[in-house]
Amino acid sequence: MTALDDSAPRRSRTAQRISGDDATEGGDVTGRNPADGDTLDSEVGTEERVGAQTVSDDAPSEGAGAAHTPGNRTDLPDGFQVQIDLRSARGGDLRYLVGGSPTRLMRMSDTALGMTSDDGRIEVCDNVTRRLARALLDAGVANPRPMFGPRPADVTVVIPVKDNQAGVDRLLDALDGLTVVVVDDGSDVPIVADRPGVSVIRFDENRGPAAARNVGAAAATTDFVAFLDSDVVPDPDWLTVLLTHFSDPTVGIVAPRIVGLRSADRSSSLAERYENGWSSLDMGPEESAVLPSTRVPYVPSAAIVVRRSAFCGFDESLRVAEDVDACWRMHAAGWRIRYDPVARVAHDHRTDMRSVLSRRCFYGTGAAHLAARHGNRAAPLVMSVPMAAAVAALLTRTRFGAALAMLILTHLATRLRKRLGDLPAAPFVSAQLTGRAAGFGLLQAADAICRHYWPVALLLALVSRRFRTLAIQVAIVEGVVSWFRDLLADPTTPPALGPFRYLLMRRLDDLAYGAGLWQGVITHRDAEALRPVISR
Repeated sequence: MTALDDSAPRRSRTAQRISGDDATEGGDVTGRNPADGDTLDSEVGTEERVGAQTVSDDAPSEGAGAAHTPGNRTDLPDGFQVQIDLRSARGGDLRYLVGGSPTRLMRMSDTALGMTSDDGRIEVCDNVTRRLARALLDAGVANPRPMFGPRPADVTVVIPVKDNQAGVDRLLDALDGLTVVVVDDGSDVPIVADRPGVSVIRFDENRGPAAARNVGAAAATTDFVAFLDSDVVPDPDWLTVLLTHFSDPTVGIVAPRIVGLRSADRSSSLAERYENGWSSLDMGPEESAVLPSTRVPYVPSAAIVVRRSAFCGFDESLRVAEDVDACWRMHAAGWRIRYDPVARVAHDHRTDMRSVLSRRCFYGTGAAHLAARHGNRAAPLVMSVPMAAAVAALLTRTRFGAALAMLILTHLATRLRKRLGDLPAAPFVSAQLTGRAAGFGLLQAADAICRHYWPVALLLALVSRRFRTLAIQVAIVEGVVSWFRDLLADPTTPPALGPFRYLLMRRLDDLAYGAGLWQGVITHRDAEALRPVISR
């Protein structure tokens, strides 16, 4: 149960790619990613060609078996609906859509607009609407609104467990009526699950969660398999919500939002409150496609549903980051992955500081495994050369640096303005996107200093007073900005911690994760997980 991010964006065959200079997202095993994509695409709908189907141009990565590909069964069914993200419609005008990650500009033709309701909804009813819906989904400017899907009877739930009888009993109470396979991964006291529809497979010795899940999936005969860890409890409607996404034949994995099982109050420990608000298993309040190098680069295997024909298997040699690896291999094989926070699964979080930080350190060790298998996808920092130069200039905190950064950003904004063509308010949009990219670039650099490269930053701080001042300022500002960003992203949920306690926990989180990252690099004698990617 971990994660990471980063890959080349999916590319539309009929899209005209326009190089931009946004900041790209970096990533780590906890999936904490501060920035957005770095390209701007323009897709023009015409009467003959209303949209374009996006396909992955990644080659399958090495790992535990190759995933089956979707093949030619990629058509959305009649009755399937998509909803345009109205935040991408500039000024409410659906003709021009700017959004997605990487950022894309889509110009909707009159034909496409005629198929779209005033509130941005499109229902698939023929091949033209089918292509339009797919193009919008793959561009990241629309989200699926499926109206039907498989039945719960088509699902087998697999529960990998070691020494958690109470958790299994609690989880089975929430799965009444479903087919369940419990895989006892070498528990000291054998797991018992004597209930209708529940079978138990026992390992004589511990083989790890990846092996337990694989064996459980192999025992399933249904078209879909749900993996649930023994320390989670799903909401009553979780499966119904997730299964509707499989009406899209190219969807291979769907995941719910993972929240805290117990509500943390003021009497709860600091670590428990931090876990409830900022668990590495919680992918946030916004629905999303799951793609490397985006806001949601993976989904944790603590709670996922997979299409059995698409399932590539977890790499049993991995004890950490096996879910990230599986997501990336399935993505490389062409399968789509969806994250739907409407479905919720509660997780019994750790409550003491030692176990929370130990887990973060353990997650950090996974970066080396992922870098060995997926190369640049595991990079701690990904940025274009111009943006990297602008960010470095700003971090000098000098007048010359500020002036140099302004020149670079002005140049980037001017280039972007030309590529926006006849987009209404194009100068404002280009300035907004460039400023946003610069802000994300600064956050990404700050995150790298505090998290991935903190041992190097510590050494520099010991010998340089100027860098020491910069590091302290970066650590404070990055934490406060991140707290406010999370608050704005989910304003209906009160923050579990105030900004000062959050800042303390975030920096401890960084120290623990970074220690694990360097431990993994030293153990594997491979620095690939530390190598930043600076692209043209």
